[in-house]
Amino acid sequence: MEHSNHVAVIDFGSQYTQLIVRRVRELGYFAKLYRPSDLGQLGGPGAIILSGGPKSTADPDAPDIDFERLQAYDIPVLGVCYGMQILNKKFGGTVEASDRREYGPAQLMHGEVADELFRGVPNDTQIWMSHSDTVKQLPEGTKVLATNQDGTPVSLCWSEKFRGIQFHPEVTHSHEGTLILKNFLSMAEGLEEFRIEDLKADLLKEINDRVGDKQVVCGVSGGVDSTILAVLLKEAGVNVRAIFVDHGLMRKDEGDEVRRNFARMGVEIETVDASELFLNKLAGVEDPEKKRDIIGNLFVDVFWDAVGNAELLAQGTLYPDVIESASNEGSSASKIKTHHNRVDRILELQKQGKVLEPLAELFKDEVRELGIALGIPEDIVNRHPFPGPGLAVRCPGAIEEKKLRIIREADAIFIGKLREHGWYDRVWQSYAALIPVKTVGVKGDERSYEWAVSLRAVISEDAMTADWVELPYQILRESSHRILNEVAGVNRVLYDISTKPPASIEWE
Repeated sequence: MEHSNHVAVIDFGSQYTQLIVRRVRELGYFAKLYRPSDLGQLGGPGAIILSGGPKSTADPDAPDIDFERLQAYDIPVLGVCYGMQILNKKFGGTVEASDRREYGPAQLMHGEVADELFRGVPNDTQIWMSHSDTVKQLPEGTKVLATNQDGTPVSLCWSEKFRGIQFHPEVTHSHEGTLILKNFLSMAEGLEEFRIEDLKADLLKEINDRVGDKQVVCGVSGGVDSTILAVLLKEAGVNVRAIFVDHGLMRKDEGDEVRRNFARMGVEIETVDASELFLNKLAGVEDPEKKRDIIGNLFVDVFWDAVGNAELLAQGTLYPDVIESASNEGSSASKIKTHHNRVDRILELQKQGKVLEPLAELFKDEVRELGIALGIPEDIVNRHPFPGPGLAVRCPGAIEEKKLRIIREADAIFIGKLREHGWYDRVWQSYAALIPVKTVGVKGDERSYEWAVSLRAVISEDAMTADWVELPYQILRESSHRILNEVAGVNRVLYDISTKPPASIEWE
């Protein structure tokens, strides 16, 4: 869809780039992501934000931007991290490697220079840094709007329209980051508003324009993303067959729950039991990337075999899947892990124009808003995320039936306790995973040597960052007691208190 007076976010490859889009949408304005090479195809943007990125501006393959074309728009431009560095170079300054990498919190000091970018922002607020280069020589006439506590410039103004910040306002660790973005956007005129109903209308039109009378096969897992996609395709009125593949890596009684939920929504699904095929292919495979690759490619095979004449494969891919896999076209992002919907077969089908991913620029919470707008029951929309590869990513090492049984039983107990104590809806995602080590214990006055189980509960908005939940001890105690007494093969239960980053939400 063409948009005028929207916010164009130029993606230089940061893991947080789409968070900028999300923050802008939260502020009520329409934002869209573009590659640097798209600069001449932005339509009529009202403001431009240049993202951060993993490269150094000194790298021979560092992403660049057409500065003359950028200036020609004559609208407010904000450079973030790498974006600030490249602007400093374009205006005639220099960027050099810092003597130390700055990663983590810093203090923003902006008291000496009054600028609308920092209107209402406390002088010593916390900001979040993630860079190894720093601006060195500043072009003539450049204003230093703010520094960190060491006096290093962290915000510059080169002209009336161009500003830069060395920190990441899009992450929650920058305490006033959203206010800073709001102040920047207030410099633009007549920005296009963003509403979920408008997004829904745009998506329905895009689906119809893209699909026409083609046959679509939609893979559904029962998870939030694929469920909302299936309902969206149904509302669009396209020719779709929804296929639920039981890959043998589901949670306890998951298949029955998935079928019940789709029946409630009036969406017809076809079930394919491919558990034996998946588990045979995964036998003895320990490397997590290989497991994801096998699962993703087998999904495509099963879908295609089930339908036969499908012309498009629809997936509930979200932006975190794309950015962590570094699989968006022309991406400069670093690869974190391969998602099952980003394996080679999928990428090849993409090149052939056979993949439909209407949700690929959205975050989980935005998809949930879309689900409510589509009339999907809240208990389905707010279901905890469940990864496409299923329990494979919660079973490090080789996958075996006895390990899957332990995970299913422990997970059911933990989730049941969260529901019992009213904590299920207060947690973004929770699960039990098997730790691939055995530990010594005592059972029935005898030595035991059995597996350890890890419980995990996190809060997040979009899966890009996450924090562990401080659950009441009673829930942890009761969950541990039942798991140790009822799940054969386990003699130790641990609670995972790792944040993302540096850990990921899932184990693999």
